[in-house]
Amino acid sequence: MSTKIVGTDMAQHFLLSRQARSLSLARVARMSEREAAETFAKVRWADTNGAPVCPRCDCEAVYTYQTRKLFKCKACNHQFSVTSGTIFASRKLPVSTYLLAIAIFANGAKGHSALQLSRDLDCQYKTAYVMAHKIREAMAAEASQETVSGTVEIDGAYFGGYVKPSNYKENRRDRRLAINQNGKRQVVAIMRERDGNTVPFVVKSEAQAVPTIAARVEAGSIIHADEATHWDALHARFAAKRINHEWAYSDEGACTNKAESFFSRLRRAEVGTHHHIAGPYLNAYAGELAWRVNNRRVSNGEQFLMIAAASLAQPVSRQWKGYWQRALR
Repeated sequence: MSTKIVGTDMAQHFLLSRQARSLSLARVARMSEREAAETFAKVRWADTNGAPVCPRCDCEAVYTYQTRKLFKCKACNHQFSVTSGTIFASRKLPVSTYLLAIAIFANGAKGHSALQLSRDLDCQYKTAYVMAHKIREAMAAEASQETVSGTVEIDGAYFGGYVKPSNYKENRRDRRLAINQNGKRQVVAIMRERDGNTVPFVVKSEAQAVPTIAARVEAGSIIHADEATHWDALHARFAAKRINHEWAYSDEGACTNKAESFFSRLRRAEVGTHHHIAGPYLNAYAGELAWRVNNRRVSNGEQFLMIAAASLAQPVSRQWKGYWQRALR
């Protein structure tokens, strides 16, 4: 006797569907060094189907060293590898390790901590920390000068600068007041299109975000914001809808739920994955989460290729190359 189940024909969430799973970590982990280098070459030099191109003069005529895993340009005699001139330049680990690191990083729904990455790759924490930040830099690079348009939600949220309360109740102060804070709190301001891109940036206070928003939201857009008075200055440039959160989260179509959703993701990444995000690097983590939000409907295999392509297109990092050596000096 068969039983018909009623009411189970709900649309499946994309992340739970088969289409969202197109990357196998086991397959990437089993790649040999030669296969990993060939994969990197096909991603970096996609226009030539993996044939090396000199990064100095763009010449396609090159010699190939079989033993040293290097190429030499016939025009300018420049020697280079598959990662030369990229964010992974001057690497010490095998190419296959970087490929696996990108695959592991792509699979993290709310990020991937450096400590966990060091355990996954069996490398030092310092190595994994710099590697993760290099990948974040590549992921966020494409949105560094991006603008938004259409219906745009704007908002800001404070992160960091936690002040531990005093032990005894009579010594405690209101930590919301500026006089009782340590000055380390920063605001992640967000510009999020309805059904579009998410662009974050970090400022000291929410009011300081107004000039950047005015410059990076295209003319003719409609902005949605909360009742904070500093957003009033945007009314001169854009049509605006405001929502008073003391009364409702949505009123006559005005709401900032999409912006709040991004802050929720960022806080869960901070609390559940990283446990602490240092102030100087808050912008990097916000950029990473924005990339994940923008590509949340892309399969993990496509995300893996996108991150690999962005990493190989990003030049040598001025911040992270030799990071620990500078710290020691």
